[in-house]
Amino acid sequence: MSQLRATKPGLLLCVAICIFVFLYLRSPDPEEAEEAPTSPEVVECGFYPDELCSALFQGKEAAPQIAKFCKNPQTTGIFAYLRTPGNCSRISQGLHFITRPLSAEEGNFSLAYIITIHKELAMFVQLLRAIYAPQNVYCIHVDKKASKKYKTVVQSLVDCFENIFISNRQKVVHAGLTRLQADINCMKDLVHSKFQWNYVINLCGQDFPIKTNKEIIHHIRSKWNDKNITPGVIHPLNIKSEASQSHPEPSPEGNVYVSPNKKFKHKPPHNLTIYFGSAYYILTRKFVEFILTDIRAKDMLQWSKHIHNPEQHYWVTLNQLKDAPGATPDAGWEGNIRAIKRRAEEGSVHDGCRGHYIQDTCVYGLGDLPWIIKSPSLFANKFEPSSDPLVVTCLERRHRLQTLRQAEVPLEPHWSFQQETRFNMKLTH
Repeated sequence: MSQLRATKPGLLLCVAICIFVFLYLRSPDPEEAEEAPTSPEVVECGFYPDELCSALFQGKEAAPQIAKFCKNPQTTGIFAYLRTPGNCSRISQGLHFITRPLSAEEGNFSLAYIITIHKELAMFVQLLRAIYAPQNVYCIHVDKKASKKYKTVVQSLVDCFENIFISNRQKVVHAGLTRLQADINCMKDLVHSKFQWNYVINLCGQDFPIKTNKEIIHHIRSKWNDKNITPGVIHPLNIKSEASQSHPEPSPEGNVYVSPNKKFKHKPPHNLTIYFGSAYYILTRKFVEFILTDIRAKDMLQWSKHIHNPEQHYWVTLNQLKDAPGATPDAGWEGNIRAIKRRAEEGSVHDGCRGHYIQDTCVYGLGDLPWIIKSPSLFANKFEPSSDPLVVTCLERRHRLQTLRQAEVPLEPHWSFQQETRFNMKLTH
C-alpha cells in the first residue's frame, strides 16, 4: 500500500502533463470548444492524423514529439485495395482518385507526367492520386531492379486507368545514360498516344506535389506559357575535375548541381555549348517533338553516353538553342519546380534538415513541414515514408483539401479522404 501511495503523485503528474500537451496541440477556437466532435479516433492523439498535421504545419514544438507516439501510417487501406485487382471501380473509388476535371480550365489544359519508380509502393499510389486528373496522361517507368511483386501490383493499378501506361522497362543507372533514356522512352510513347497534352513534367517516386493541378497550370501560364522550364546555367570553365568525378556547386538560387568534367572525353556535337542544371523539367509538347526528331538532339543523346549524369545537361543545353520551340536561354535557375534542402545550403536557403541527409539531400522529417508548404515550388523532394509515413500523409491530406476547395464542379463523396471536421479545415492555413 505504501508503495502505491508513493507512485500515485507521479502518476497524476504524468497524466496532467499528457492532458496539457494534448490541449496545447489542439488549441481550439472558442466555437470549437462549444461543439467538440465525437469520434472513436478521439484518444491521446486527437483526431488522427488531421489534428496532429495541423499542429505540425503550424510549427508547434511539441507536435513532432507527440507524433512519435501516434504513428499510424494509414497505408494498410492502400494495400488492401491493391491486393484485390480486377475490380477497377472499387480501386478507383476506394483509393480516392478524382474522376472528373475539376474545372473547365483544367479540362482544356492537359499535362503529361513521366514518373520513374522502383520502391515505396504506397507512396507511389499517394503521389499518383495526388497528381491524377482524367484529362492528363501518365507514363510510368518501373525500374527493372524493382521486385516482381512490385511490378505486378503497379500493373494491376495501371490497368484500371486508360490514361496511365507503363513504358518499356529499363534498368536505371542514375549516373549513366539510362536515367535520361528512360525519359526519352516515355516521351516517344506520349507523343504517339491518343491523348493530347500541353506540357510534360517528370518526377521520381520520392517527389510529392505541394501545389494543386490548377495551381501548376497557373504557374505555367503566368510566365512560362509556350516556354520550357529547364533550370540551369552555362558550364563554368574554372571548375576542374577528374574524368570520373563530379563536384557539387551551389547555384544563385540555392540549387545544387553536379558539374561534369571540365574536359569531356569527346567534343560536344555541332559545337554545342554545354549547360548544366536540374534533371527535372516542364517541357512543351513541341519541344518534346523537337527533341525526338532534331539531329542535334539525337547526336547529343549519343554523345551523352560518355559523360557523368547526362540528364543534368541534356535538357538545359538543348533549351538554349534559339530555334528550339519554347526556348528560354536567359532563364537561369528560375522555374520553382522542386523544393529541396541541400546540406551545403543549410543556414542560407533553409533552416536545416529535420529528418536526415542522404548524399547531402534532406529526407524530410515532420519538422520540415512548415518550410515545405511555404515554398513557392510545385513539388518537393525527398520523401521516404518508410522512415516517417506521417510526413507524406499530412501533405497529401492538405493537398486534397486544397484541390477540392478549388473545384468548380459538384464533388463526389469518394474524392474526400474523410468527412471534413474543423481540424482538417485548418490544414490549408
